[in-house]
Parts: sequence; C-alpha cells; structure tokens
Amino acid sequence: MIDMSVKDMTDQQLNRKLAELMGYTVVRKSPNEGWVLLNESGRKNWYIPVCKDEQEAWEHVPDYCNDTTVSLKIQAKTIELDRVAYVNNLYEACYDFKRDEDSVWDEINIAFLLNASARQRAEAAYMTRD
Repeated sequence: MIDMSVKDMTDQQLNRKLAELMGYTVVRKSPNEGWVLLNESGRKNWYIPVCKDEQEAWEHVPDYCNDTTVSLKIQAKTIELDRVAYVNNLYEACYDFKRDEDSVWDEINIAFLLNASARQRAEAAYMTRD
C-alpha cells in the first residue's frame, strides 16, 4: 500500500519536507528583523526576501512538485542515496501500488517512469528518505 501521508500532502507541505531533507533551514535574523530561508549551504539567496514570519519564509523553498528541473535535482540526490529504493518508490508513486519483486522491467514500465511528473518524483524522493 502506498504511503498515503505523502499523497495527502499539499505541494507546499511536500516541498518544505524535501527542502528540510536537502538541508534548508529558516532562521530569524535578529529579534527586530524578519525570517530568512537558508539554502543547503547555509546561505541566503539574494532573490528571496526577508519574511515577516517563519511560515512565509518556508514558502520560498524550491518547487519540487511542479518545477521539472528542481525535481530532477532531488531525484539525482535521492538516487545517490538509494537508487533501488528510489526506482521502486517512483513506480509506486506512478502506479499507486508496489511493484511485484518478481516482475520484469519492460520497456513500457521504464518509459512510464521516465515520463514521471515532477510531483511523482517528489513523492518518490520523500518516500525514499528513510
């Protein structure tokens, strides 16, 4: 059975979870200033504004669920961690059920995975986190 919690997440919730896994953080600049999103290198990107609260700052994480380029980056990172689990989770995210371990990877299944949406890649990356 597919991890329903990931299917129930909004894009913004899943984007935040993946950004946290990638090392993004939100910090308060000082008691009198706003909140900033720091990337995986601990730096603030110049184009992201200082925000009035923590929630607003988290809204500026990469859009893993809708941006193909960004979803391919999280896919590459996840493949580095566990390529077998990621591919099986991508299959599950695309088909809504787990692949039978005895099944053969044919061209149709492989082509379908290659055409996975950004959201499906994001779900598979999140499912591979453990």
